[in-house]
Amino acid sequence: MIISPITATPATLNDLEQAARADLAALGYPAPSWLAPLEGHPAGSVADVVIIGGGQSGVTIAAGLKWEGLADVRVLDSAPAGSEGPWLTFARMEELRTPKTQVGNEFNVPNLSVRRWFETRYGLAAWAELPRIPRTDWKAYLDWYAGVFDIAITNDTHVLDVAADGDLIVVTSLCRGSVTRTLARAVVLATGFDGAGAWRVPAFISDGLDRRRYDHTNGPVDFARLKGKRVGLLGHGASAFDNAIKALSAGAASADLCFRRARLPRTNPHRAIETPGMMTQYPDLSDATRWQIARFFRRNDQPPPVRSFETAMALPGFRLRPATPWLEVTDSDGAIRVTTPGGVLEFDHLLLATGMAVDLSARSELKTLAGRIALWGERYRPPDDDGDERLARLPYLDAFYGFVPRHADDAWVGRVFAFNSASFVSQGPHSTSISGHRHAVPRLVRGVLRRLLLDQEHTILPALERYASIDLPVADDFEARLATLGTEAAQ
Repeated sequence: MIISPITATPATLNDLEQAARADLAALGYPAPSWLAPLEGHPAGSVADVVIIGGGQSGVTIAAGLKWEGLADVRVLDSAPAGSEGPWLTFARMEELRTPKTQVGNEFNVPNLSVRRWFETRYGLAAWAELPRIPRTDWKAYLDWYAGVFDIAITNDTHVLDVAADGDLIVVTSLCRGSVTRTLARAVVLATGFDGAGAWRVPAFISDGLDRRRYDHTNGPVDFARLKGKRVGLLGHGASAFDNAIKALSAGAASADLCFRRARLPRTNPHRAIETPGMMTQYPDLSDATRWQIARFFRRNDQPPPVRSFETAMALPGFRLRPATPWLEVTDSDGAIRVTTPGGVLEFDHLLLATGMAVDLSARSELKTLAGRIALWGERYRPPDDDGDERLARLPYLDAFYGFVPRHADDAWVGRVFAFNSASFVSQGPHSTSISGHRHAVPRLVRGVLRRLLLDQEHTILPALERYASIDLPVADDFEARLATLGTEAAQ
């Protein structure tokens, strides 16, 4: 679908921004700041909350926290300005998988919605005809959304560690060559799908091939180098299909998409559990049920987006190879030989859609946290036939995305919240997705507010006793007039 912006786009979007801000003001945004000052810390020296990650989750959480009266919310992101999230980097699909009506970061304010943004930019008819939101438009909308809430993102900032500093959290980061330490009352990790580990390729491939012969699909790929080459892809998800399309569009001679399963998944189980009840109350399910749901998703997975599948299947040179696991990969006289149960395939380059390895130690921001947080493998023992080593390595989070300490003397970890792939078992496979924001972000925000309120519980009564806001205006001679009235009444 080809869409073109209507005329005067900058002006009309600016009008929409002003309308959205007027709506927010009418609803009391932002709430007055309510946190008690910290003794021994000058004003402005400690952030209320530091959010690590400025993508779709990071900006939505920042907006929610500001709405609830947290005035100093700082957002850090490792990417250059304008490149936050995957949308302009390794996300290569034409449109989002999420149905256009299930986006939920607008807080029930129509003028904040992607629908109103899209209609303003392209016209009412364009939205009506739109099957799903284009990827690049989603990123443009997120940038506009952050602007409405005045969310400033500190870019090119790589977080090196998150640790305790007395009763606070210290975030150590590297920004343009300078190391900085930022104190915060709480920290939110909005670090996306790889927030619990790292993108990695299987060792039998990386050990046997020159690094220049393969790429992980969730990283940079120089598709121009693939012109005229035979490309082998491993994986069956959206990333595999999207990268096959990009390779063939760049002139690759062929793209063989290989995967272990006998057939592609046909249904998307995410849609089955994206109900208000499941979305809002998921952490209240038993450990056994949450574990079994995670296991179900691991066994069944989801199909690639329909548009990606149909586009790939229609391209000359594309071959779908189900039931084709790779057993061995070697370099033989310039050709990459891939041994499969059905024989040997030869390629010139590999694109590996092999996902993320769960490895908390691979994340720099978890350097101190990794050994101090409880894991699912430590808190729940599944039946023998229902074990899963990958899931067992994920953090066991509390009901509000907070880390749970492994030992009581590390209670500080409860002021760090994991709104990323680390929440897969604890909060469900849907909560940090676009369609989950409507229900999950308010829970995360409540958790942060709860933690900060409990941290300052000892200040509540003294502050209450000092409270001196006069609701009833009185004249200087009020007491004398009362006395006069009392005398007259007695007579």
